[in-house]
Amino acid sequence: MISTTILETRSLTIGFRVKNKTKTVFKNININVKQGQLISIIGANGIGKSTLLRTLTGAQKPLLGDVMLCNSNLQQMSKIAIAKKLSVVYTDRLPPSNLSVFELVALGRQPYTNWLGKLSTTDLEKIHWAIKLTEIEHLQNQKHYELSDGQLQKVLVARALAQDSPLIILDEPTTHLDLVNKVLLFKLLKKLTIETNKCILLSTHDLDLAIQISDEVVVMIPEKLIQDTPKNLIENNILNNIFNDEHILFDAITKNFQIQ
Repeated sequence: MISTTILETRSLTIGFRVKNKTKTVFKNININVKQGQLISIIGANGIGKSTLLRTLTGAQKPLLGDVMLCNSNLQQMSKIAIAKKLSVVYTDRLPPSNLSVFELVALGRQPYTNWLGKLSTTDLEKIHWAIKLTEIEHLQNQKHYELSDGQLQKVLVARALAQDSPLIILDEPTTHLDLVNKVLLFKLLKKLTIETNKCILLSTHDLDLAIQISDEVVVMIPEKLIQDTPKNLIENNILNNIFNDEHILFDAITKNFQIQ
C-alpha cells in the first residue's frame, strides 16, 4: 500500500526576522511525512524543534524554502484551508472558561461550522467519533478544569481528531505528564495513526519513548537533520550525536539513553 505524502519541506530555513535583523535557527530542512505514520522530532534543548513546528503550522514564516501541505504551498493557503488539513495540539494551559469536555472537543469543528457556530449532523458525528476513539466518553460532561493532566491531554487530542485533518501536530504533548500517562499518550497516538490513517507529528523530550514507539524519527543535531526509522538511526549510531556530552550515550541493546 502506497502512503500519500501529507507534508514536506523543501530546503527550508527557519528562524526569526526582527526589524532589519535575521536570526537563523536551522538550515536546509528536508522532511517528508506520510499518512498513517507517527513521527517524532527530537533534539537537544534550543536546537529549534519548536521553531520548526511553528513554521510547519504557519505560525511563523520560513526564512527560505517551502512548506508543502497536501501538495499546496502553506504560505499561499488561507487560515481556513490550513485548518482543514492541519490541526495543532499545544501544551499551553487553557484559558479560564466553563467549557465541558464535549464542548471543548466540539471546538475542533470550527473550520466547518457556519458563522453562527451551529453544529450539523456531520459535526456531531465527528465529535462523537473523536470522543469514542480517545476513550473519553465517561468524561464528556465534566468541566475541563476538573480533569487531570493526562485526561486533559486526551481531550485535546480528541479536539484535534474532531477537526478531521489528515495531519495532527503536537508540541511537547507529554510535558506535564507522569511516566504512566506519557506511555499511555504515546500508545494512544500510535493507535490513532493505525485506526485513522492520519499522520501524527510531534516534538518531544521523551527520547526513549519516541524511539520505541514512532514509525520514524526526525533527529535535529547541529548543522544536520536526519529523518529515518528508529532501527536505521540506531544501526547508524546517529542518536549518540544528539547531546554534546560524552557521558550521555545511547545503548542500542536496551534502546534507551544512559549516563556513563
